[in-house]
Amino acid sequence: MDWDLLSVSFVAVFLSELGDKSQIAAIALGGSSKSPQAVFFGTAGALLLASLVGVLLGQGVAQVLPTQLLKGIAAIGFATIGLRLLWPKEA
Repeated sequence: MDWDLLSVSFVAVFLSELGDKSQIAAIALGGSSKSPQAVFFGTAGALLLASLVGVLLGQGVAQVLPTQLLKGIAAIGFATIGLRLLWPKEA
């Protein structure tokens, strides 16, 4: 087990999920439910499944495209999102 990769993955996903729509939905469901345990297990299972799909897709794409190209595409995508967030939406 690559513990460094495990810890980086955990921290990255944990921080990216804070304040996310899924967390707000979990708060709303947990606050209005008589079974917060069911909400916890449902939301945890959904996050696990979404992560599994992402890892499997990433693994499949990595077998077809070179790693440097994937990193470049990801960097351009994140930079585009970041730049887009800097400019207000036109009405």
